Amino acid sequence: MPSLPGNSDQIHGWKFVSNIPSTFWLCQALKPYLTAVKNTLHAALCIQNFPSQAVEKHNKPEVEVKTSKELLLHPVVISRNEKERVLIEGSINSVRISIAIKQSDEIEKLLCGKFTRFMMMRADDFVILRRKPVPGYDISFLITNFHTEQMFKPKLVDFIITFMDEIDKEISEMRLAVNSRARQCAEEYLKAFE
Repeated sequence: MPSLPGNSDQIHGWKFVSNIPSTFWLCQALKPYLTAVKNTLHAALCIQNFPSQAVEKHNKPEVEVKTSKELLLHPVVISRNEKERVLIEGSINSVRISIAIKQSDEIEKLLCGKFTRFMMMRADDFVILRRKPVPGYDISFLITNFHTEQMFKPKLVDFIITFMDEIDKEISEMRLAVNSRARQCAEEYLKAFE
């Protein structure tokens, strides 16, 4: 095992380091969460073509229309904490993934709302993105059997996982940019009173 900087103790092959920045521990805490989501998505994406039982020659995503209860799987919620969670709803021919993004204060809520709305307005470019999220969540994706026939399943799963990993970084960067801009504006404004 490669050694890490700082004071460390080795217990059962695991190395614990005391003076590594907190972002290291955040990344480590994020990894099991993303791994659980990834494994669940791999299992849920075993979908196939299944036409409607009610209307001939219609093929609608069962997770959206919910016409037959026997075609729906139990929804799975994977939660990192109260504010960060993923809802995976599966059916025989589609899977809906809804993501609640961490928002610790009003600025992050505003930035998250603007960012997700910007993306959802361009849902046609993101083939699997829904225009409206499931209530209680910030953004939703819908993967049908047609998507899995046209695209590689592992790449779809990797896209969702990468999105979940990067969205927090994007919002944090936007928050830092807003704070630095506000600081500059306040400094310029206060120069007028000197």
